[in-house]
Amino acid sequence: MEPGQIIGIVALVVLAIFVISAIGRAVRIVPQAVAVIVERLGRYSRTMDAGLHLLIPFIDKVRAGVDLREQVVSFAPQSVITSDNLVVEIDTVIYFQVTDPRAAVYEIANYILGIEQLTTTTIRNVIGTMDLEQTLTSRDQINGQLRGVLDEATGKWGIRVNRVELKAIEPPMSIKDSMEKQMRAERDRRAAILTAEGVKQSQILTAEGEKQAAILTAEGQAQSAILRAEGESRAILQVFDAIHTGDADSKLLAYQYLQMLPEIAKNDANKMWFIPTEFTGALKAVSAGFGHIDEPEALTKGANRKAYKLESALTDPREALAAAKREAAEATEDATDAGSRSGRRPDPNAEKGQ
Repeated sequence: MEPGQIIGIVALVVLAIFVISAIGRAVRIVPQAVAVIVERLGRYSRTMDAGLHLLIPFIDKVRAGVDLREQVVSFAPQSVITSDNLVVEIDTVIYFQVTDPRAAVYEIANYILGIEQLTTTTIRNVIGTMDLEQTLTSRDQINGQLRGVLDEATGKWGIRVNRVELKAIEPPMSIKDSMEKQMRAERDRRAAILTAEGVKQSQILTAEGEKQAAILTAEGQAQSAILRAEGESRAILQVFDAIHTGDADSKLLAYQYLQMLPEIAKNDANKMWFIPTEFTGALKAVSAGFGHIDEPEALTKGANRKAYKLESALTDPREALAAAKREAAEATEDATDAGSRSGRRPDPNAEKGQ
C-alpha cells in the first residue's frame, strides 16, 4: 500500500472519530428534577430542563447540573454561649430547595457551605440573647428566627429554606446533673402534695361517712324510742281500758300486788328487803275480800299486827316472800271457810262503804 493511501485512511478514521465525538457532545439528555447550566463561549447561555437537548459542539459547554429536589443537610454540633454564660452544644438540620439554578451556580461558589456558616452565626446571635432555660424551652421560637434569617439571606442565591430544626441541645454535664436533681426534687414534691391531697380527701370522706352514719344511727334510735314509747303507751292504755271495762275490785288489785313481790326479790344481790307500808293495806284488802268478819276494825287491827310482825321479823327477801304467800294462803282458807259457813259471798262494795 502506498503512503498516500495510508495517510488517507488515517485521515478518514480521525474524521470519523471527530464526527462521532461531536455528535456525542451535541446530544444531551437531562434527567427529571435536574437543571443543567449551559455556557456558550464561556458565557451563560441557557438552563436546560428534563428531556433531550442539542448543543453546538465545541461552542456550547455544560457548566453544572443542579438538583432541584428538597435537600436535607445536618451540620456538626456548634458550641454556643447563652446569656447566662453557659456553653451548650446545638445540632441543627436544614431543609432547603434550589429555586433558581442560575443564581445557585453564579451567585455563590458553594451554597451548602454558605448555608452552614450562616446557620452557625445566626444561632449564636439568637441563643446569645437567651438563658439556658429559655433555650431549652423555646425551640419553636429559635426555629422560626433561624428560618426567617436564612430564607432572607439565601434568597439571592436562588435557594428557599423550608425548615430549620434544632436536633439536639446539649448543656454541660454539671448542668445536666443539677437539672436532674432539680427535676427529681420537683417530682418528689408533687408526689408528696398529691399524697397529702389524697389523704386529706380520704379523711374528709371518712369523716363525712362517720357523720352520716352517726346521724342515721341517732335517727334510728330516736324512731325506735318513739315507737317503743308509743307501744308502751298503747299497752298501758289497753290494760287501763281492760281494767276499767272488767270493773276490777280490790281483791284483784291486791292479788296483782302480791304477784309483783317475787319480781322485787328476784335479784340475788339484795341482802336487805324493806317491806313497804302499802303491804299492810294489801293484806287488809285480801282479808276484807276473802273473809267474812262482822267487826272490820278488829280485822284491820289483826292485819296490822300481822303486817307489823312480818315487817319486823323478816330481813331476807326470800323469807319475806314465803311468809307473804303463807299469809295469803291462810287468808284464802279463812275466807273459804267463812263463805261456806255463811252460804253467801261477801260484798266488797259494802266493805268500802263501811
